[in-house]
Amino acid sequence: MPMPNILLLAAGIFLVVLGLLMILASGAGGRGEVKGGGVVLIGPIPIIFGGSSAKLLLIFLAIFIVVVALLVTLSFSGGGLG
Repeated sequence: MPMPNILLLAAGIFLVVLGLLMILASGAGGRGEVKGGGVVLIGPIPIIFGGSSAKLLLIFLAIFIVVVALLVTLSFSGGGLG
């Protein structure tokens, strides 16, 4: 029986190839307008980029992620700040 790590690796490669085939089959080279943005978290500092109205949503999402990460860290460290 193969090791679980090998099975996970094979499943990951299969999903990547399947995703690429789906993109090629959908004709992704068509014309269209794309708007987007993103959040890069470097430590506790969020860097937000994008040129649409999604910026406000990304700001709140970044704040939420930082707060959740802080709470998880505090819960695993005993809950104290000092």
